[in-house]
Amino acid sequence: MLHVLNHPLITHKLTQMRRKETGTKDFKQNLDEIAGLMAYEVCRDLPVKPVTVETPVAACKTFELSNEIVLIPILRAGLGLVNGINDLIPTAKVGFVGLYRNEETLEPHEYFAKFPSNLDKAVNLVLDPMLATGGSAVAAIDIIKKKGATNIKLVCLVAAPEGVKVVEEAHPDVDIYIAALDSHLNEKGYIVPGLGDAGDRIFGTK
Repeated sequence: MLHVLNHPLITHKLTQMRRKETGTKDFKQNLDEIAGLMAYEVCRDLPVKPVTVETPVAACKTFELSNEIVLIPILRAGLGLVNGINDLIPTAKVGFVGLYRNEETLEPHEYFAKFPSNLDKAVNLVLDPMLATGGSAVAAIDIIKKKGATNIKLVCLVAAPEGVKVVEEAHPDVDIYIAALDSHLNEKGYIVPGLGDAGDRIFGTK
């Protein structure tokens, strides 16, 4: 299921990121803040378990998270979403999937993968700012499913309808969370209007 997080603060900060004159510092800061804001909605249905704790006054019957959270950024741009979510969930573990896209075929190729050992019991958040063709997201989800992951959410900043369709068809059991659904992909496979190459703008390599 697709979730478009239409929130004024998210939209405002994304607008600043879209501006071509926005520098690396402001781009990264807004991305951190958007990731934190998105995390509230992404984590809305996390499973909890009942516990009893002792407050300074009395016993309190309440709840706490019952599953560990694993953040899985798709390298390299996905790293830009880690800090904002990790600030909200500091106990989250982090795995990594390294994929590069063949500029001619647009097909993803794996060059690195490293995960915690608990993917089968965790809530796994796959992170990538841009959902363009959908190839990288599908490949990353394929990889972590082979490692036993079943509870998976895909978290992206901006998506093209073509990419959303590809992920939904390949992995209908994975919820997709985005800040904006843009118009289309151009002939080079870039999102229009998008915000350019997210990795270059995050790390200042444009």
